[in-house]
Amino acid sequence: MGPRGRRWMAWALAMLCSSALAASTAPWLPLEKDGLHDPRNPGLRELQQPADALRPLPRDTAGNLVRWVQALESGAINPRTNILPETKVRVLDQDIIVSKFGSMPAVKFPHRQHTLWLDCSNCHPSPFIEKAGANKLNMQAILNGEQCGLCHGAVAFPLTECNRCHSVPNETLRRQAGPP
Repeated sequence: MGPRGRRWMAWALAMLCSSALAASTAPWLPLEKDGLHDPRNPGLRELQQPADALRPLPRDTAGNLVRWVQALESGAINPRTNILPETKVRVLDQDIIVSKFGSMPAVKFPHRQHTLWLDCSNCHPSPFIEKAGANKLNMQAILNGEQCGLCHGAVAFPLTECNRCHSVPNETLRRQAGPP
């Protein structure tokens, strides 16, 4: 590669790094400029600004820019697990792998990260039946706000972060399964 090619590669790398840095340091909009809150409402002054609330938490590069599970596991947040004292918190430390051996890596669904702060009844029996193979996952439905899309894209990381769910290479699963 000649000097021009090296300069172009250096420029491309610098742009890639700067855009990643810009994404990871993007500010949260003040409430009066977020397009959701009425800036003329005098009660707006009583609310905490997103930057004040979220800046101390582990940063993400997508969605609301917070890695919520990391915040929970590190103790940066300690959400109430239940409202009624008699409610039993059931953390399920089990991963479910969903694969159709297509072009995308298989999906790894980590129950633990979900049940640390969600009761099973949030997902079972609806939208997901508690039986292997009973749920026909469909990316179009998810993108339409159904199934996983009920939370992802709204309150959890956005659906543009494909590799967070599609994280298990199909080749790994084929090796584990052994010869046909």
